[in-house]
Amino acid sequence: MRHYLFYVAHNYAFEILRPLQQEIRRRGHDVAWFVDGDEINSDYFDPDENILVTIKQVVNYNPRAVFVPGNLVPDFIPGLKVQVFHGFEWKKKGHFRERGCFDLYCTQGPFFTQRFEQIRATHPHFTVIETGWPKTDTLFNATAYDWLNRRNVKTILYAPTFSPALTSATALFDDITLLAKTHQDWQWIIKFHPKMAKNLVQQYQNISCDNLHVIETSELAPILQVADVIVSDTSSIITEFGLLNKPIVTFNNKEPESHLLNISEAKDLFSAIEQALKADPSLLKTIQHNTNLMHPYFDGNSSARVLDATEKTIQSPPKELKTKPRNLLRKLKMRKKLDYWKV
Repeated sequence: MRHYLFYVAHNYAFEILRPLQQEIRRRGHDVAWFVDGDEINSDYFDPDENILVTIKQVVNYNPRAVFVPGNLVPDFIPGLKVQVFHGFEWKKKGHFRERGCFDLYCTQGPFFTQRFEQIRATHPHFTVIETGWPKTDTLFNATAYDWLNRRNVKTILYAPTFSPALTSATALFDDITLLAKTHQDWQWIIKFHPKMAKNLVQQYQNISCDNLHVIETSELAPILQVADVIVSDTSSIITEFGLLNKPIVTFNNKEPESHLLNISEAKDLFSAIEQALKADPSLLKTIQHNTNLMHPYFDGNSSARVLDATEKTIQSPPKELKTKPRNLLRKLKMRKKLDYWKV
């Protein structure tokens, strides 16, 4: 039986890694979780999930590979270090930063594969294999989210990013409040990123009503399924929503693309949503074109491809790979953080 490790730090990891966990178990192997930091809600763990509490337990577990949706992983943990990403948002600072931590990048689609291959040309210490994203394995057949006051009208999902420089949460608050009160042909569900500022979350919770519902859950797929339109800004969730070939309204997107209905003033929110709800075939075709670049996999088998890519890299490592950067300061900081000094 092979051992695999999930190295996690945020609640979004559950929905990303559970399809991969299911595939590992289906193949008769074992998987364990290790939480770095205090931002994971431990209530989200299932009773049958194996949680390692100390870094000593992790090292003794001796994983064959370590799957990481975050940016960093300690070098002293055994196993191939595999980056599986925590989202699609390439416009945010740091998405394509090579930190010298990983042996394998499992990319979501051609756009990301090409960019990481370019990085690899000058930093040839890792492998890039396009697999699709494990999180999407459950997206296409997820049961639509339901709630007590749900009505048979169009559903608008508002899901802003948390980044202070990019979030629309403050700028759109008054207009969303007004539309929720006055436009009964729509209903609103609001999902915040786990890192969203608490005061902004509270603002929206204060306006909760029969027509506006703030959601607290680690699972996005059911929410994306139930929504007819998404309103966001510069967030990874808009690409996930686009995989369902549904229209996307953004506010001051950092690099607005042709498949987005992007606005720069809050007063235009109403008309943009109306346009989205009447999406013409040309807009949907443009969304599909973007999807083909970002994530052209709809078969629900991305987790299987990630595991296959991992095993291929372990069993037949590329001969041309160079040694990873020493990164002594970063390694020292991680050892200090986890209080692990054994060599």
